[in-house]
Amino acid sequence: MSEAKLLTPHSQVVRLRVALFGALITGALALAGCSGSASDLPYEERPVEQIYNKAMDLLADGSYQKAAAEFDEVERQHPYSVWARRATLMSAYAHYKVNEYDDAILTAQRYISLHPGSKEVAYAYYIVALCYYEQISDVGRDQQMTENALSSLTAVIQRFPQSEYARDARLKFDLTRDHLAGKEMEIGRYYLKKHDYIAAINRFRVVVEHYQTTTHTPEALHRLVEAYLSIGIKTEAQTAAAILGYNFPGSDWYQNSYALLAGQGLKPEENKDSWISKAWKTVF
Repeated sequence: MSEAKLLTPHSQVVRLRVALFGALITGALALAGCSGSASDLPYEERPVEQIYNKAMDLLADGSYQKAAAEFDEVERQHPYSVWARRATLMSAYAHYKVNEYDDAILTAQRYISLHPGSKEVAYAYYIVALCYYEQISDVGRDQQMTENALSSLTAVIQRFPQSEYARDARLKFDLTRDHLAGKEMEIGRYYLKKHDYIAAINRFRVVVEHYQTTTHTPEALHRLVEAYLSIGIKTEAQTAAAILGYNFPGSDWYQNSYALLAGQGLKPEENKDSWISKAWKTVF
């Protein structure tokens, strides 16, 4: 039976299958935001359209694990059919829907490896990115998953810049960077409380140099004022305060920094040779 015949809508059920598949492939994840596999099924040779349509029925019913197993069965029984390619991508989606992230990532990556030129490959990259993104832990824990998310989101943005997936990936990319900056801030504050000022400065420096567009930058500049005043390096403290005041003049962080300097008879003043000035993107 030809592919065209397989896609013919013979009934409302088939139209649902086709519509659901098309919506998923074009981004009907709405740009989001008990494992079953083919090996668990007894081998029973069936026509490719029968297996695929059963999988789509299960997907429509919300039986994602069973759907994934049937999609995997398409690939196992009919590995060279066009349906096998589509089934691989749908299997990845089904695993994602029930938070089986490892299975979803492996399946999506297999699709990428086997079909790098497919028009749906952007969706496979997007699934991988979503799986990592949704596993990002709080800033108090190891951030390897956050790094993986950042890398995967970058791949979507750079490889498919005009796609709808890239638009969502950019939003998640910014949130992921903000999360990483938050981790640096947490560690920096810890060192600051321990009076380990050099270690604290190194953490706040990472935020200023690499995460300037995040929400943590004003605090990082203020903490640099605190740390540098604590070790007597006044020119760096003044520079941090000057850049803070120029870019975030109405913030509480600037008011606090200004008060700290005033308490020592100082005022915000930029030193052009400071690493802070060189790292900052704003031209004074």
